[in-house]
Amino acid sequence: MEVQGRIKLIGETQTFGNNGFRKREVVVTTEEQYPQHLMVEFVQDKTDLLNNFQVGQQVKININLRGREWVNPQGETKYFNSIQGWRIETLQQEQGAQNVPPVPPADAFEPANDLNEDDHDDLPF
Repeated sequence: MEVQGRIKLIGETQTFGNNGFRKREVVVTTEEQYPQHLMVEFVQDKTDLLNNFQVGQQVKININLRGREWVNPQGETKYFNSIQGWRIETLQQEQGAQNVPPVPPADAFEPANDLNEDDHDDLPF
């Protein structure tokens, strides 16, 4: 699965427990009719993937959905979901026009008014 959107927030890496479990969260805002603010967590060595990204960038994140069951001290069972990222990449602003320079508007060119009738066939062949 994947999520696409603009980075709203990148958290600091957090370390938990004696074994050094690491987690880092990023919030991505989807760009659709009803934008969603989705928190995606990266864990362990995947936390370093966020080092090269900044707030405001358009990204695509490959994710896994995770679910957990927990029984509280009163015996009630609770369920929790999380979105875990495992790859992130920058999206180009215009997917179809990669590496193509923008075309200037027509009024940026001067009209060619100095053409002679004799110059109409100046091809060398």
